[in-house]
Amino acid sequence: MHRKNRFTPLPLAVALTLVSGMASAGVLARDPYLQKVGPDTALVAFRLAANCSPEVRYGVGATNEVARSNDSGKAHAVVLTGLEPGTEYTYEVSACGLKTPAKSFRTAPVPGTRRVHFAAMGDFGTGGSDQRRVTARMVQTKPELFVALGDNAYPDGTEADFQEHLFVPMAELLSQVPLFASPGNHEYVTNQGQPYLDNLYMPTNNPEGTERYYSFDWGHVHFVSLDSNCAIGLSSAERCSLARQKAWLETDLAGTTQPWKVVFFHHPPWSSGEHGSQLTMRRQFAPLFEKYGVDLVLTGHDHNYERSKPMKGDDVASSGGIPYLVVGGGGATLRAFDTSQPAWSAMRDNKAYGFLDVEVVDGLLTANLLTTDGKVLDSLTLRKDLPPVEEPPPADALSVTVEGERGVAPHRALFLATTTPDVPVSWDFGDGGSAQGRSAEHTYAKAGQYTVTATATFGAVTRTATSVVTVTSASGGGGGGADAGTPDERPTPTLPGTPGTEDEPGGGSGGCAAGPTATLLPLAGLLFAGLMRRRRPGRSD
Repeated sequence: MHRKNRFTPLPLAVALTLVSGMASAGVLARDPYLQKVGPDTALVAFRLAANCSPEVRYGVGATNEVARSNDSGKAHAVVLTGLEPGTEYTYEVSACGLKTPAKSFRTAPVPGTRRVHFAAMGDFGTGGSDQRRVTARMVQTKPELFVALGDNAYPDGTEADFQEHLFVPMAELLSQVPLFASPGNHEYVTNQGQPYLDNLYMPTNNPEGTERYYSFDWGHVHFVSLDSNCAIGLSSAERCSLARQKAWLETDLAGTTQPWKVVFFHHPPWSSGEHGSQLTMRRQFAPLFEKYGVDLVLTGHDHNYERSKPMKGDDVASSGGIPYLVVGGGGATLRAFDTSQPAWSAMRDNKAYGFLDVEVVDGLLTANLLTTDGKVLDSLTLRKDLPPVEEPPPADALSVTVEGERGVAPHRALFLATTTPDVPVSWDFGDGGSAQGRSAEHTYAKAGQYTVTATATFGAVTRTATSVVTVTSASGGGGGGADAGTPDERPTPTLPGTPGTEDEPGGGSGGCAAGPTATLLPLAGLLFAGLMRRRRPGRSD
């Protein structure tokens, strides 16, 4: 849970200008920033300069939906739910009678979607001109998400550092691109990173329910954020421990089904920069990265860019291996390399500020280091074989033919599904009865109007088709029918899949007598004569 600290508004001169017919200043002390964006949800956080009840208006194109804040005070985090995956939404914050200019963002795609575009960098949170230039260039590339590699708020990770060195200089980016961060050592200067936790809203899917380390899926990429500060002993045991983080990581990597895996944190296992390689991170975590097929490791800490060759253990891999990248040129002062370039280092630079722009399309990952002037300083390509994408069946891939759409109870109807060969078909007869197979028969014991649903399963995708069977009561006495002169029985229509009542033959089966195709042979003449005479395909959803 986030601690809501009292926030002192910035002077009016630097407060966000809001628009409500004419320019108005001073309502927001912090621009909206996007957090925890998923396929169907997003969190919009912001700070007010005055106490009032804010709301977020949003929608596709027009902002016709409303989500209100349940928080009091000046710090607010409003969750938008019921969103559509991979969809661009427009939103604005309305508070104290004014509203912000409209911004837009895109929700995460459906898990498994084979196109992902993200940006990554670390060591940027200075509030200086170099950070602003890198951020402006990143905005132009329009990534779907931004992965921050630590040292997000220099020098001490205080509340004021976050406001002045993260949220102010990066407001334009953070209002449009969701931020997924990892803590750096400078965030740990103040109370072991507590202001980092107070200001950011990260996923909480580790057993401790903390935001220090976590994972999430975006398309067909599985992202893992680790807290390397915790791993190297900068955290007290009750807040975070190396052992608990390692155990969680192994479970997490073993459980993901996404084909691409990217891990990010602050302290680099491989670096020839000023700080050098962090051997605890290498010894403790690299074996798990290798065991579970991590594809790319992104770090910061050293204020430069460096890409290792594919590594395994303590050496360059003879085959396979994992490239480790230091992307520490996000805005802090660049630093010289103290040694000559090692044999394991594929490329390094300490002259240009920039960020990593990564696209993952099907089985191809392309990572480019983009500088503030738009040049590609370095490029990395990774490939892997993925199974072909299963094409969804067309909407009309299933139709239903019924022989006996009308009859008198007890009424027997015959059903035939027309679809691709070898596709399994299941039936819901609308009275609680069911069956399997391309053809089936069913006896309705009671009068009523029944919606019959056939479901064909094409791998991970299903298609359904429906038809209606109308059954009336028998006229005249005897034979199990209604007494003469008794009005037709009109039960409440039964929803598909609802069990029958106790007075129905067969209980929940609704008098179902379905079986293999062979059981229909005595009726084959009737069924196929009817098909020749009249084919009535049902609706296909």
